[in-house]
Order: sequence, then structure tokens, then C-alpha cells
Amino acid sequence: MRYPVTVIKILFLTVIAILSACAEKQKQQRPNVILIMADDMGYSDIGCYGGDVQTPNIDKLANEGVRFTQFYNGARCCPTRASLMTGCYPHQTGIGHMTNTPENFKQHDLDVDEYRGFLNHNCVTIAEVLKQSGYSTLMTGKWHLGISDSTKWPLQRGFDKFYGCIVGATNFFKPQYPRGIVYMNDTISINDENYYTTDAFTDNAIQFIDESEKESGKPFFLYLAYTAPHWPLNAPKEIVEKYKGHYKEGWSKLRSERYDRMKQLGIIDDNWLLSGDDGIDWDSLSEDKKNEMDLRRAIYSAMIDQMDYNIGKLTDYLKQNNLLDNTLIIFLSDNGGCEIGGMLGGGPASQLGTKEGYFLTYGKAWANLSNTPFKEYKHWVHEGGISTPLIVHWPQQTTANVKGKLVSQYGFLPDIMATILDATGATYPKDYNGKSIPPHSGKSFLPVVKGNEKEIHTEPIFWEHEGNKAVRLGNYKLVSKWKNNETAQWELYDMVNDRTEMHNLVESMPDKVIEMEKMYLKWASDKKVLPWNEVLQKYKSKN
Repeated sequence: MRYPVTVIKILFLTVIAILSACAEKQKQQRPNVILIMADDMGYSDIGCYGGDVQTPNIDKLANEGVRFTQFYNGARCCPTRASLMTGCYPHQTGIGHMTNTPENFKQHDLDVDEYRGFLNHNCVTIAEVLKQSGYSTLMTGKWHLGISDSTKWPLQRGFDKFYGCIVGATNFFKPQYPRGIVYMNDTISINDENYYTTDAFTDNAIQFIDESEKESGKPFFLYLAYTAPHWPLNAPKEIVEKYKGHYKEGWSKLRSERYDRMKQLGIIDDNWLLSGDDGIDWDSLSEDKKNEMDLRRAIYSAMIDQMDYNIGKLTDYLKQNNLLDNTLIIFLSDNGGCEIGGMLGGGPASQLGTKEGYFLTYGKAWANLSNTPFKEYKHWVHEGGISTPLIVHWPQQTTANVKGKLVSQYGFLPDIMATILDATGATYPKDYNGKSIPPHSGKSFLPVVKGNEKEIHTEPIFWEHEGNKAVRLGNYKLVSKWKNNETAQWELYDMVNDRTEMHNLVESMPDKVIEMEKMYLKWASDKKVLPWNEVLQKYKSKN
């Protein structure tokens, strides 16, 4: 039977319309993804985790989404970013230690696959995976995963657009080569007297999203990697004024008050002891020194405050453009508070409050406050070094009974790759650009975000950085600190009853220590993690 041409045409147009509608529906259902990372910010610095910095926009994301109380990063800028971007352990990505520096492109390249100082091609980034799955991939902020040439930069690792810094830190007001600003693949000059990196990263992120919406209409993935509040201590004067004087009470008193707030919020357990003060006695300082230390901390807090303001600017843009409801936003920090610069901070006090300076830090005593209630800092793998706030916000998927919930199940960086794959339906490849790709090590925490009480991890998870090493399995954590040029003895802690690591169980639970040490040694062998003394010997022979 023959159909009239008109009928066939109508049927054809109807099928096209149905397919278009299905494609549009699929596009609408696939979420946008925004991954926001703070830099060198302590576990409890923001308001919704008990901190004293005013962070209403981050707090709003927490109140409308969920907060994780036990999420872990990689203890240091580079290994964290390597693991975050790939879902693998950092050694698998070529950043078993640190990335190379602008001053020496081979500084951390030991000619060993696991210690090259840049992101290798035996792994894939979130951007590479999502780009293959039909996403626009955008990045602003800090890269720090390969410096020497543009073949190691974001556009060569899956991102369509990039604006930010390739290195680990810049002056916030006057970023200059080689620690300057890159747009796409070109270093650009900054001549604006009102320039501030945190603002610029956000403004360019909004511009990239806007361009993507108008040009392609694809769902987008944005990685917004702030350098705040990493040193140098640079912040707008009017924001600093909000906090000046607040810290004249001293770190010990403020730390005790924060500890109490955290218990009231349910962030920490009432039974966990506050770890010891690492600061010197505040009252032993001269009045001039107290004023200086108050200013150092005020600038640090202002940097977080300005980051929060910009996150509010971004979420307002999303809301005004009907993008917020179906955008998955994940916020976290790359490591604990930074103790670099000594007990009372580094860099000349004369540069504080100006637009000058590079190495300006707030010091170990204030970092101890940032990491309340835990001990240790960025670089170490005790809880103060690896604990991060994690906020997950996705209005379209968050039911009323979950909003504002505290999640106690523990997770770690590779879970972010797994969660984004789960949320977007993207497929993680076995091969990419002719290279065999190892499986990622994460588990999706999306079910937990939706109210499932099931544990995320039943298998052990691991850390190693500069000889500091740890294993977390269920309620227990085995951890060791590298000091005095050797690995210290293992310490064992019950994370349910003693997450502040005050009661070492090594002597009372030797079998558990042996069990978990075997797990660590197998993992280290599988991932080709070198003993730190061997790494140091390689550096010595190289130089």
C-alpha cells in the first residue's frame, strides 16, 4: 500500500519532533556540574562547620543540600588535585610527590612513572570523560598539575576553556609571570588596579557558562579552583576591616569557642577531646605582635569571606538563568590549614594589608585554629591534614527530609569522579588516546546524598605523602608520621570514639595493626608507592 507524500511528510516531521523532544528532555535531565575547591582552608573555618568567618552563601548551599563530616582530601595541593581530577590515587597519575615548579621544570621529575611531577596520560580527567559524553568543559582558577609547557595545561586535558593560574600560588592583586594569569593557552598581562584573582576567577566562570549556554546549549562542567585562602595574605581592605580586632582574644580561646560551636552543630561528637594547642601563649606576645597576628588572621578570614561572596555571585547567576535547580554543586578544600612560615607566620609584616608580597602566611598557631578540633596540618595525614568540609547541593535531587542533613559516612577524593559519573551517566573509559586507563578508586556518594544510610566504603582507603601514610577501614585508622628522617611507629585510632586521635590503640590492638599494615603494604606495592627514604635518595643523586 502506498501512502500519499503528504502523509509520509507528516510522519517524518512527527518522528523528527519526537526525537528532538527526547533529545531535549535528555539534555534537561543531565545535570550541570560545578566543582568548587578552596585552597589551604581548614576543616572548620566556614560558618556551617563552626567557624567564625561570615560565609552566608556557602552556608546556604549546606542548608539546602548536605554536609559531610568525614570527607578526606590528599593533604597537599598537588596530590589532592591529581586525585580529584582523575579518581585515582596520586601516584597513579605521575604526581606521587609534587608538581614541578616554574623555576625548575624537572624539580620533582624522578624519571619514574609515579614521580614525574605532572599529570601523565595513563589516567583521564573528569573533563576528558565529560567532554566525550557531550558536556562543555570549563575551568577557572588554579591548575597545578603540570607547568613546563602548554601540552600539560587544562586545554590539553579535556577543558574547552580556561582562565587562571598554572602554578600553585600568585599574588592576588598583581599576578605576574611566571606566576601570572593564563587565558586559554596564553599568558596575559594584568593592568587593572582593581584586579583580584578570586573575583576574576568567578567573573570568567560566569562568562564561560553564559557563552556555553548561548553557543552550544550543552550541559556544562565547571571546575572553579580558587586560590583563596592560600598564601600570600592578600585581601580587599574593606573586607579585612570586618575582621580586624576579632582575633585579639588569641588562638586558644577562639579554638575552645569553635570546638563548642562544632559540638552544638553536630559536626563533631561530644565525646571527642579537643586536641592540644600547638600555639605559644597569646599573653606572652607584645601588644605590637598581637596586633600583627590579629591582622594576619583577619586577612586570611577576609580571603574566605570574599570567596564566599563570589560563590554567592555565581549561584545568583545560576538562579536568574534557571540553571540552579539542575546543577550539582560540590564544594571542598584541598588540604588542612597551612603551618608554613613558622608559629607566627612568614613574610614581612610591613606588607600586610598592602597589595604587595608573595610569601605571606598566617602561621602554625592560627592553622591550629583552622583545623579545630584535629591535630596536624597540611602535608600530614592525621585528621588535621586530610579532613575537609564537603557540601553537596543539587535542588532537583534533594528531598525535603535530606536538606541540611549531616552525613557521617566517610568518603575521599576519588569518590567525586564516581559521583559525577553516576549523576551524569557518563562512561569511564578503559582506553583513552591509545593508553590503557586503570579503573578509578571511587564510590558514588549520590545514594547517601539522597538519604541512603549505607556506608560508602567497605574496603580500605589509603594515603601517602612524603613518608606520611595512613589507612582508613571502617571505624579504624592506622597512621604514621615521617619525622627526623624516618617513619615513626604506626598509631591506631578509633574514628567513632576518638576522631581527634588522642588515644593510640597500638598496644591494646596489635592484631588490628598487623591486619591494616598488610593492607597498606599491598596497596603501596600495587600503586608503586616508593618508600620516602628511597625518594629522598633519588633526589639526592639527581641533584
